[in-house]
Amino acid sequence: MISVILSESALEIIPYDLENHPSVISHARKLGKHPSEILLDNSWHFAAMKGIENELKRGRPDLVHFSILEATTIPLYLKNKMKLYVHTIDDKVISFGKNVHIPKSYHRFEGVIEKLYKEKKIKADNELLLEIHHKTFSELLDEIKPSKVIGFSTKGVSNSYEKIAAKISDNACIVLGGFQKGHFSDSIQNKITDLYSVGDESFEGHVVVARILYEYEKTIFM
Repeated sequence: MISVILSESALEIIPYDLENHPSVISHARKLGKHPSEILLDNSWHFAAMKGIENELKRGRPDLVHFSILEATTIPLYLKNKMKLYVHTIDDKVISFGKNVHIPKSYHRFEGVIEKLYKEKKIKADNELLLEIHHKTFSELLDEIKPSKVIGFSTKGVSNSYEKIAAKISDNACIVLGGFQKGHFSDSIQNKITDLYSVGDESFEGHVVVARILYEYEKTIFM
């Protein structure tokens, strides 16, 4: 079984120091929730986010949603050949149970994640679907103990999806950015053993997720 990590993902609850910003308060009131119960979203909280640390890597839960859908609706995941983790920009880790069906509607997905942050676990019929813990990327790797860590970045060595897929061993870990722009932080990149680039331009995360997992599926199913 391989592991896939969406690293430094732009998925977080409104941080404490932004809770009192007018744009955050206004949006929370419309939702009937406290600011500490809603996701940070650039679409609604652009004014509040101006100038915050790692601004370009935050506030895009919709992009994380796309990547999760790509990873959990394919044979590799449905046949229990892959374990998915979402590592967030604020060092939380969301782990997924077997055959978890994430809502395709973003608004429903948003509600599920907000519930997860509040309750820490989501179960159905006594089956654990989602769980969240405070955990660094390094701690997550220590838990997984992969044979190699394969990352994707425009800073990496140029290669094709097909050739990279051929290098993925059964206990490997694939790391992809869960953010809109930028590169892995040094603490993440230093843990990556094999860093690859799949083109001169930067592709959206969900595109890379779909293509590399499809190429890997071909090596084990076809």
